[in-house]
Amino acid sequence: MTRSFTLIEGGESRTVEASVDGDRVRIAPERVHALLGWELRAEGLCRGDVCVPVRDREALLSDEGLDLEALAAVLDRPIVLDLAEGAVALGVAASERAAAMADLEAPDFTLPDLSGRMHSLRDHLGDKVLLIVYASW
Repeated sequence: MTRSFTLIEGGESRTVEASVDGDRVRIAPERVHALLGWELRAEGLCRGDVCVPVRDREALLSDEGLDLEALAAVLDRPIVLDLAEGAVALGVAASERAAAMADLEAPDFTLPDLSGRMHSLRDHLGDKVLLIVYASW
């Protein structure tokens, strides 16, 4: 069965047609390349000059396309897949998270205060900042 999914990756969300078989979601290889920049070549899963070896090509590629969970595993990226909502989110690779933690620099973000005024972390560079975060869920 083919249906639309919202693919969230790198802070962007895009709609993509995907093939669903049970709990497996597959996207055509050319769409993966267009959306994420990765393509399957003889040497592995590649983006530009960087290639990641693919040990189990059959788990990654079928007639319906590239399996998103297998793709995330090859790239060492966490994935969240909600079939009922038609949403897929690809997280940042563990190596990228480790590198960000090693330099001890917080990622920049912008959020509103209770009055709706926007504040960016970069505006306080060099200052000590106390962040208080609350989530209702």
